[in-house]
Amino acid sequence: MSWNGPLNKIDDYRYEIPSSYRGERNNLSMKTSAVIYADDKMLQHIRGDNAPEQAANVTTLPGIVGKSLAMPDIHWGYGFPIGGVAATDADEGVISPGGVGFDINCGVRLVRTNLNIKDLNEEKIKSLVDEMFKNVPSGLGSKAKIRFSKNELDDILRLGAKSPVSKGYGWEEDLKFLEENGCLDYADTSHVSEKAIQRGMSQVGSLGAGNHFLEIQKVTEIFDPNAAKVYGINSVGQITVMIHTGSRGFGHQVCTDHLRVLEQAVRKYKIFLPDRQLACAPVKSMEGESYLKAMACAANFAWANRQLIVHWVRESFERVLNDSAENMDMRIVYDVCHNIGKLEEHEIEGKKRKVYVHRKGATRAFGPGKPEISLKYRDIGQPVLIPGDMGTESYLLRGTKESEETFGSTCHGAGRILSRHQALKKWRGEYIVRELKNRGIYVHPASFKVAAEEAPGAYKDIRNVVDVAHGAGISKKVVKLVPLGVVKG
Repeated sequence: MSWNGPLNKIDDYRYEIPSSYRGERNNLSMKTSAVIYADDKMLQHIRGDNAPEQAANVTTLPGIVGKSLAMPDIHWGYGFPIGGVAATDADEGVISPGGVGFDINCGVRLVRTNLNIKDLNEEKIKSLVDEMFKNVPSGLGSKAKIRFSKNELDDILRLGAKSPVSKGYGWEEDLKFLEENGCLDYADTSHVSEKAIQRGMSQVGSLGAGNHFLEIQKVTEIFDPNAAKVYGINSVGQITVMIHTGSRGFGHQVCTDHLRVLEQAVRKYKIFLPDRQLACAPVKSMEGESYLKAMACAANFAWANRQLIVHWVRESFERVLNDSAENMDMRIVYDVCHNIGKLEEHEIEGKKRKVYVHRKGATRAFGPGKPEISLKYRDIGQPVLIPGDMGTESYLLRGTKESEETFGSTCHGAGRILSRHQALKKWRGEYIVRELKNRGIYVHPASFKVAAEEAPGAYKDIRNVVDVAHGAGISKKVVKLVPLGVVKG
């Protein structure tokens, strides 16, 4: 299904669906307009899957503040488009799981090192990747190597990354460089189902499947030397490690459980929606508050998950390179969420206002001066992590004051142009792995099926996506990172 509705060009990086648009069935009552961040080259893909219709549908949410927004990696999702951002009033708005996603707090963490590409030959990179594959459970249905008790999981759901750090999985300073310091303090496990608990007990501390990965990278270009230095990136050739994963089956179950409740709440509160996948409830309602507290548990699960993985990545480097993580300066640059809904304060039409910001496949990108940013980065802006996929580069950017127009948000990756089914029909995993090896990238996939599904050609051009975010001013390029070795879940 393709989009044939209006996309009015505002400037080189913004297109608008006007609030006068009535929808495919002429029954859409938009409360505001929808803005899509894109350039002319992207329009063919954007029109290809009807995600703009979803961006328009979001404008009908009760209490929406400002515009419905879509980042340059926009594509079709559940309810909201992936790449969708919307804010709702803190008192009179709604919360919608479709604006957060099933993989709650799917996110990215970047670890820097003081290693240089000169320190790692091809054999060492292969050994590091293989050791990480062995040390971090990955793949569809993967189970964690530590079996947590119900009480220990409860601790994780309440405390997030603080829980594993308190048990020696990581360093105390790690917490300073995680969004929200790795914990939403309003998490309440009484709003989490037994089924979700059972799924979570076996999966915390695992990478999972799909587009999740561990990646050894090297710095190939520094666009903003001043910001790069603040973030601990000092030279071309420097080695980093990127981790991409989320809340696994636990977050999926939390979303599934509460969607059923909120579908009923739509009728209870007499909310009209053009798409049932936008199921929502007033933020001040029993149903809305219950979802927020359960969602916070899933967000905390994801931060703890990435914390355990960072610990095992450090151990892998120590074993292969026979040196300590401290000596290799394996410190966290930052950790960002991609699927989250949070209460934040933003300047809207010249006034500070509290809103619930839904980011569905979008990254927080707060500019300089925001108190939520780690003190070390507050003068330069929050680090923003935009991952590529196996054969493509990733980017470290910085947040900007201009991002207030997007409620402090930017893109979260390249965005798919082919479904996993389409990718499987087009490529064989063995071919993808061999082709990447010929390009100097060693890939250790959990299965060749996943390697085919996640082929670089299934995604938009990451450079184009990042250039649009940079050109629009909602985040600014700092460093380009290219893959050397990848563990694919």
